[in-house]
Amino acid sequence: MPATGSRVRSDQRRQVVLDAAVACFARKGYYGTATSEIAVRAGISQPYVYRLFASKEALFAGAVLHVSELLSDALTGAAEEIGPPREAEAVMRAIQSAYSTLIEDRDVMRFLMQASCAADEPLVAEAVRTCYARQVELVSELLNHDDAAVRHWFGAGMLENVTLILGLSDVDEPWARTLSGQRSR
Repeated sequence: MPATGSRVRSDQRRQVVLDAAVACFARKGYYGTATSEIAVRAGISQPYVYRLFASKEALFAGAVLHVSELLSDALTGAAEEIGPPREAEAVMRAIQSAYSTLIEDRDVMRFLMQASCAADEPLVAEAVRTCYARQVELVSELLNHDDAAVRHWFGAGMLENVTLILGLSDVDEPWARTLSGQRSR
Protein backbone atom coordinates (compact mmCIF):
# COMPACT_ATOMS: atom_id res chain seq x y z
CA MET A 1 0.00 0.00 0.00
CA PRO A 2 1.48 3.38 -0.98
CA ALA A 3 2.13 5.93 1.71
CA THR A 4 -0.50 8.65 2.07
CA GLY A 5 1.97 11.36 1.06
CA SER A 6 2.84 9.58 -2.17
CA ARG A 7 -0.84 9.11 -3.00
CA VAL A 8 -1.45 12.86 -2.50
CA ARG A 9 1.50 13.69 -4.74
CA SER A 10 0.23 11.23 -7.34
CA ASP A 11 -3.25 12.81 -7.22
CA GLN A 12 -1.69 16.27 -7.55
CA ARG A 13 0.39 15.13 -10.53
CA ARG A 14 -2.70 13.59 -12.06
CA GLN A 15 -4.47 16.97 -11.82
CA VAL A 16 -1.45 18.71 -13.35
CA VAL A 17 -1.45 16.19 -16.21
CA LEU A 18 -5.21 16.66 -16.75
CA ASP A 19 -4.80 20.45 -16.88
CA ALA A 20 -1.90 20.06 -19.32
CA ALA A 21 -3.95 17.61 -21.40
CA VAL A 22 -6.87 20.03 -21.63
CA ALA A 23 -4.54 22.80 -22.81
CA CYS A 24 -2.72 20.63 -25.35
CA PHE A 25 -5.78 18.82 -26.70
CA ALA A 26 -7.62 22.16 -26.95
CA ARG A 27 -5.07 23.39 -29.47
CA LYS A 28 -4.44 20.34 -31.63
CA GLY A 29 -7.23 17.91 -30.80
CA TYR A 30 -7.04 14.27 -29.91
CA TYR A 31 -5.45 13.16 -33.15
CA GLY A 32 -2.91 15.98 -33.45
CA THR A 33 -1.57 15.94 -29.88
CA ALA A 34 1.24 13.68 -28.76
CA THR A 35 1.40 12.52 -25.16
CA SER A 36 5.01 13.74 -25.13
CA GLU A 37 3.67 17.32 -25.54
CA ILE A 38 1.40 16.84 -22.56
CA ALA A 39 4.26 15.41 -20.51
CA VAL A 40 6.46 18.42 -21.31
CA ARG A 41 3.69 20.85 -20.40
CA ALA A 42 3.04 18.96 -17.15
CA GLY A 43 6.75 18.83 -16.34
CA ILE A 44 6.92 15.05 -16.13
CA SER A 45 8.21 12.22 -18.28
CA GLN A 46 6.09 10.59 -20.95
CA PRO A 47 6.35 7.18 -19.22
CA TYR A 48 4.89 8.78 -16.10
CA VAL A 49 1.89 9.97 -18.14
CA TYR A 50 1.30 6.32 -19.04
CA ARG A 51 1.74 5.32 -15.42
CA LEU A 52 -1.14 7.65 -14.54
CA PHE A 53 -3.28 6.87 -17.61
CA ALA A 54 -3.27 3.55 -19.46
CA SER A 55 -3.49 5.13 -22.91
CA LYS A 56 -3.86 8.41 -24.76
CA GLU A 57 -7.56 7.64 -25.12
CA ALA A 58 -7.87 7.11 -21.35
CA LEU A 59 -6.05 10.40 -20.76
CA PHE A 60 -8.39 12.26 -23.12
CA ALA A 61 -11.44 10.65 -21.49
CA GLY A 62 -10.06 11.64 -18.09
CA ALA A 63 -9.66 15.20 -19.31
CA VAL A 64 -13.31 15.19 -20.48
CA LEU A 65 -14.44 14.12 -17.01
CA HIS A 66 -12.12 16.71 -15.44
CA VAL A 67 -13.75 19.48 -17.50
CA SER A 68 -17.16 18.06 -16.64
CA GLU A 69 -16.31 18.54 -12.96
CA LEU A 70 -15.18 22.11 -13.65
CA LEU A 71 -18.51 22.78 -15.35
CA SER A 72 -20.52 21.20 -12.55
CA ASP A 73 -18.62 23.12 -9.88
CA ALA A 74 -19.07 26.43 -11.70
CA LEU A 75 -22.80 25.96 -12.26
CA THR A 76 -23.50 24.64 -8.78
CA GLY A 77 -21.52 27.48 -7.20
CA ALA A 78 -23.40 30.08 -9.23
CA ALA A 79 -26.78 28.62 -8.32
CA GLU A 80 -25.86 28.44 -4.62
CA GLU A 81 -25.11 32.16 -4.59
CA ILE A 82 -28.76 32.90 -5.30
CA GLY A 83 -30.73 33.30 -2.13
CA PRO A 84 -34.24 32.01 -1.65
CA PRO A 85 -36.53 32.01 -3.37
CA ARG A 86 -34.59 30.56 -6.29
CA GLU A 87 -36.57 31.70 -9.28
CA ALA A 88 -35.80 29.85 -12.49
CA GLU A 89 -35.01 33.06 -14.38
CA ALA A 90 -32.44 34.14 -11.78
CA VAL A 91 -30.87 30.69 -11.78
CA MET A 92 -30.75 30.72 -15.59
CA ARG A 93 -28.91 34.06 -15.59
CA ALA A 94 -26.51 32.89 -12.88
CA ILE A 95 -25.55 29.64 -14.57
CA GLN A 96 -25.26 31.32 -17.98
CA SER A 97 -22.90 33.85 -16.42
CA ALA A 98 -20.90 31.08 -14.74
CA TYR A 99 -20.62 29.22 -18.04
CA SER A 100 -19.55 32.40 -19.83
CA THR A 101 -16.85 32.98 -17.23
CA LEU A 102 -15.63 29.38 -17.48
CA ILE A 103 -15.31 29.41 -21.26
CA GLU A 104 -13.40 32.68 -21.19
CA ASP A 105 -10.62 30.18 -20.61
CA ARG A 106 -10.45 29.38 -24.29
CA ASP A 107 -8.69 26.10 -23.53
CA VAL A 108 -11.79 24.81 -21.76
CA MET A 109 -14.08 25.89 -24.58
CA ARG A 110 -11.84 24.57 -27.35
CA PHE A 111 -11.32 21.34 -25.48
CA LEU A 112 -15.08 20.80 -25.26
CA MET A 113 -15.31 21.27 -29.01
CA GLN A 114 -12.38 18.93 -29.60
CA ALA A 115 -14.00 16.34 -27.35
CA SER A 116 -17.04 16.22 -29.61
CA CYS A 117 -14.75 15.83 -32.62
CA ALA A 118 -12.96 12.85 -31.02
CA ALA A 119 -16.16 10.99 -30.19
CA ASP A 120 -15.30 8.31 -32.78
CA GLU A 121 -12.98 6.87 -30.13
CA PRO A 122 -15.10 4.57 -27.92
CA LEU A 123 -13.70 5.62 -24.54
CA VAL A 124 -13.89 9.28 -25.51
CA ALA A 125 -17.47 8.91 -26.75
CA GLU A 126 -18.43 7.32 -23.44
CA ALA A 127 -16.77 10.15 -21.49
CA VAL A 128 -18.46 12.84 -23.63
CA ARG A 129 -21.85 11.19 -23.16
CA THR A 130 -21.21 10.97 -19.42
CA CYS A 131 -20.23 14.65 -19.37
CA TYR A 132 -23.42 15.67 -21.19
CA ALA A 133 -25.55 13.42 -19.01
CA ARG A 134 -24.11 14.99 -15.85
CA GLN A 135 -24.58 18.50 -17.17
CA VAL A 136 -28.15 17.85 -18.36
CA GLU A 137 -29.05 16.32 -15.00
CA LEU A 138 -27.49 19.21 -13.10
CA VAL A 139 -29.00 21.96 -15.25
CA SER A 140 -32.35 20.19 -15.16
CA GLU A 141 -32.22 20.09 -11.37
CA LEU A 142 -31.17 23.75 -11.17
CA LEU A 143 -33.98 24.77 -13.54
CA ASN A 144 -36.69 22.78 -11.74
CA HIS A 145 -36.79 20.02 -14.37
CA ASP A 146 -38.10 22.35 -17.07
CA ASP A 147 -37.01 20.53 -20.26
CA ALA A 148 -37.59 23.57 -22.47
CA ALA A 149 -35.41 25.72 -20.20
CA VAL A 150 -32.69 23.05 -20.23
CA ARG A 151 -32.71 22.92 -24.05
CA HIS A 152 -32.62 26.73 -24.13
CA TRP A 153 -29.63 26.80 -21.76
CA PHE A 154 -27.70 24.28 -23.87
CA GLY A 155 -28.63 26.03 -27.12
CA ALA A 156 -27.49 29.38 -25.74
CA GLY A 157 -24.26 27.77 -24.55
CA MET A 158 -23.54 26.27 -27.97
CA LEU A 159 -24.18 29.65 -29.59
CA GLU A 160 -21.88 31.29 -27.06
CA ASN A 161 -19.16 28.76 -27.95
CA VAL A 162 -19.42 29.67 -31.63
CA THR A 163 -19.53 33.39 -30.89
CA LEU A 164 -16.44 33.18 -28.72
CA ILE A 165 -14.37 30.85 -30.90
CA LEU A 166 -15.00 32.99 -33.98
CA GLY A 167 -14.47 36.27 -32.12
CA LEU A 168 -17.83 37.57 -33.35
CA SER A 169 -18.02 40.34 -30.76
CA ASP A 170 -15.15 41.98 -32.70
CA VAL A 171 -16.75 41.53 -36.13
CA ASP A 172 -18.87 44.52 -37.17
CA GLU A 173 -21.02 42.73 -39.74
CA PRO A 174 -24.79 42.24 -39.56
CA TRP A 175 -24.58 38.43 -39.43
CA ALA A 176 -21.98 38.52 -36.64
CA ARG A 177 -23.97 41.07 -34.64
CA THR A 178 -27.06 38.88 -34.98
CA LEU A 179 -25.30 35.81 -33.59
CA SER A 180 -23.36 37.64 -30.87
CA GLY A 181 -26.24 39.85 -29.76
CA GLN A 182 -24.13 42.98 -30.32
CA ARG A 183 -25.57 46.21 -31.61
CA SER A 184 -24.16 48.25 -34.49
CA ARG A 185 -21.15 50.29 -33.60
